[in-house]
This record gives sequence, C-alpha cells and structure tokens, in this order.
Amino acid sequence: MRNIPLFGSVLFFLGGIVLGYANQGMEGIAWILGLVCVSIHFQSRESLKGFVMSTLVLAGLIIAFFYPSYLVSYRDFSFTSFIIPLIQLIMLGMGTTMKWNDFESLLKAPKAVGVGIAAQLIIMPIVGWSLAALSGLPPEIAAGIILIGASPSGVASNVMAYLAKANVPLSITITSVATLIAPFITPIYMKYLGGAYIEIAVLPMMWSIVKMILLPIGLGLLFNHYFAEQSKQFNRLLPKISIVGIVLIIMIITAAGRDNLLAIGQKLFQLVLIHNLSGYALGYSFAKILGMPTKDAQTIALEVGMQNGGLASGIANSLGKITSLGLAPAVFGPLMNVTGSLLASYFQKNDSLAKKTD
Repeated sequence: MRNIPLFGSVLFFLGGIVLGYANQGMEGIAWILGLVCVSIHFQSRESLKGFVMSTLVLAGLIIAFFYPSYLVSYRDFSFTSFIIPLIQLIMLGMGTTMKWNDFESLLKAPKAVGVGIAAQLIIMPIVGWSLAALSGLPPEIAAGIILIGASPSGVASNVMAYLAKANVPLSITITSVATLIAPFITPIYMKYLGGAYIEIAVLPMMWSIVKMILLPIGLGLLFNHYFAEQSKQFNRLLPKISIVGIVLIIMIITAAGRDNLLAIGQKLFQLVLIHNLSGYALGYSFAKILGMPTKDAQTIALEVGMQNGGLASGIANSLGKITSLGLAPAVFGPLMNVTGSLLASYFQKNDSLAKKTD
C-alpha cells in the first residue's frame, strides 16, 4: 500500500511524456500530479521526508511555467503584490520560534557563531560578484546573482541542519543573527558590488528590508514572550505555513519572469548551481580550516550555501524589478532545496564518519 503513490507517479510521468510527444498540451498536469504522488511517497518514508519540500517546489515551478497566466495577475491586480506580505508572514513565524535567551548561544559558542557569520559575509557575496562579472548576462539579471549572495540564510537551512543531524542550535543562531543584520549589510553589498549593474539607493533599501524582516520578527518575539501558549499552537503550523509561502513566492516570480527564464534559463541555472555548491564547499572548508568540529562545519556549510531566496525576491520586488533582478533568487530557491536535501542526507548517512574525524 505504501508504494501506491510511487506507482502512480511513474504512470503520470509516462503519461506526461506521451502527451508531450502528442502535443496535447496536458503534459504539465500529468507531471504535476506525478510530483504530488512522489511527495506523498516521500512523506510516508522517514528517510525521505527531507525531500518533500523540494518535490512540491518543483511541482510549483511546473505550474508556473505551463500556466503562468493564472499566477501573474487578475484583472488589474498583480500577484507580485503578495510577495512581501508572504515574506513578512514567514518572518513573523520565525520570530515566534525565537526567545531572547536563544541568543545566549553567542556567549556559549562565540567562535562557532562568529565563523558562521564571517563565512556568510565573505564567501557568498564575493562568489556572487565574481560569477556576475563573468556571466555576460544583462546587467539587472547579473545583479540578481549578487543579490542572492548578499542575502542571509533562511529557515530552510535550519530544516536541513535538523535532517543532517548537524548542530541545529548553531544553525538557528547563525540564521537569526544573519537575518537581523541583513537590513544593514545587504544594501551596502548591493551598492558596492552590484552598483555597476543596477542603481541602488542604500537607505530606502535598508528601510524596505527592515519592514520585511525586523518588524515582523520583532512582533513574533513579543508575541512569543507575552502569549507563550498561543505561540506554541501557532508554531505547530509554522513549517506548513513556511513551505506554502516559499512555494507561492517561487511560483509567482517564475510566472512573472517566465519569458526571460526561457531565454537565459540554462545559463542562469548553471551559474546559480556553481554559486550554491561553492557555498557548501567553501563554507565547510572555511570552518574546518579554522578548527571547527565536523558537525559545526556541516552546519556552517548549509548556512552558507542556502540563502534566503524569499528575502532576495522581496527586495527585487520592492525595486520593481522582479522579472530581472528577481530571476536568480527564483532559480536559487528551488535549486538549493534540492541540493540541500541531498547534502543533508549525505551528512546524516555519514554521521559515524563525522564522529571518527573529530
């Protein structure tokens, strides 16, 4: 019985191939249903649950590519208007999971947190800037690679750290600190690394990120402090809310920038993949060179390689450039969930090896 969704997915994928060759225009629906069946199968297997989100994101991408008109606008209302509220909702949820004493980790393990933050601030922005310079892409699209590199890690890295059996408290602390300093660091990086590609007004961008991040997280912290019981109930829904929010953001951006993605999608995908994998490799190496234990190094690798694509998309949307500046974050988001799931699975399966190497 547990394998029925898997058999169903095979039938839907085969049907999608047949319909594609027959030019029936229904192959998208078949592939979407196939991915939904795969996600149901993954959910029933403890060892595969980490791939559920990646599968749903891929299903969302197919919807956006095959049926973009349903995700772009309704009459005179543009669905990109939902992006920033969705980010704020995710950040509010993140705030409700945080407590003031969570930041005691800064005092308990200042080296680990410091190494993680330094790796984020150094590796991804510089790699992003280098790839943008070599890309040959239109300026605003190339600037999106820098933008994703200059963004902090997001809640997805915390999930992957948990699946990898890495240092989850360290992951949450690095994400929290990186997110809180993002309103001040990201605009500066964009000004000095991305200024050659796109005009950046630092202070307005800072205020835009403050509204997207600091205010919702602050409200979440206060809610958790004064309404702890209600916050616990909300937190049970938080993972589902975050997944739905992230998938919707990716779908809306992909639909809005579909034509540009079809024109330069393969090249952008390759560049973003290099960026993502470089983050994992350099983050891990950076941590090990500085003497961090293997589990901490694994955590830092995930924190560095997995950026907050939703925030980067929100910034692009606030600048009115979601179909150009927002393309790299739109590609990075789904891709990092797939690669992050694979890497977390590898770390988890090699847990005994990590203990031997320390």
